[in-house]
Amino acid sequence: MIRQRLTLTRNTDLHVALIMDGNGRWATSRGLPRICGHRAGVLAVRRVVQRAVEQRIRQLTLYAFSSDNWRRPAPEVQGIFGLLRIYLRKEVQRLREHGVRLQIIGRRDRLPQDVLSGIEEAEAKTASGGRLRLCIAIDYSSRNAISQVAASALTSTANQMATGEDHVNRLLVDAMARDSRDVDLLIRTGGEKRLSDFLLWESAYAELMFTDRMWPEFDEHDFDAALEEFSRRERRFGTVPCTPVPTTRVGT
Repeated sequence: MIRQRLTLTRNTDLHVALIMDGNGRWATSRGLPRICGHRAGVLAVRRVVQRAVEQRIRQLTLYAFSSDNWRRPAPEVQGIFGLLRIYLRKEVQRLREHGVRLQIIGRRDRLPQDVLSGIEEAEAKTASGGRLRLCIAIDYSSRNAISQVAASALTSTANQMATGEDHVNRLLVDAMARDSRDVDLLIRTGGEKRLSDFLLWESAYAELMFTDRMWPEFDEHDFDAALEEFSRRERRFGTVPCTPVPTTRVGT
């Protein structure tokens, strides 16, 4: 049976974030080296980015490599960065053709120099993309990002009179928004149910979805299904449901 593709025009202002989990377990379950799972994961990235463009998503943020991932075996880390080099080299033209602007978030001071150069070149070549903002988190820690922004905000208020909580909070909000807007929908593949230090500030009111599908298996239909589920959820942001007030008939 052919599953019908959805085109949800109401997605035009959505920020969807994805924790791409399960590459290694997918490979191990098939008797393959873990790096084969990461290679298959790159193909899943291509599928989902293309579908995000078709669904008119405003921003898609992918969690590719956390700051804690440096503790993985060196050959696996080297393999991941090797795949990143290939992705930056081969996918830039495809991204440009589809109007995708690529942005890398996370620390850059610990990245290999050739990877950093590839990132800067890819960002420059896709800077004019206006259909989708694609953020890829590499050497990323949300706690570290918040700490850095908070320290900068506090420093900027050191010689000002307005140093109250509201002022600092406003500076934090403005600074965090420069890298990423609030997340509307956060999806994690691979069966785990945690955020793993990913976009903690931006996900304050995000709708969370967890799937047992391993990332290499995740496809356009899974993405569509998540968007459809999101469309059925009522987002209240701390308010009460909008239910009609029952009317009372006089004289009954």
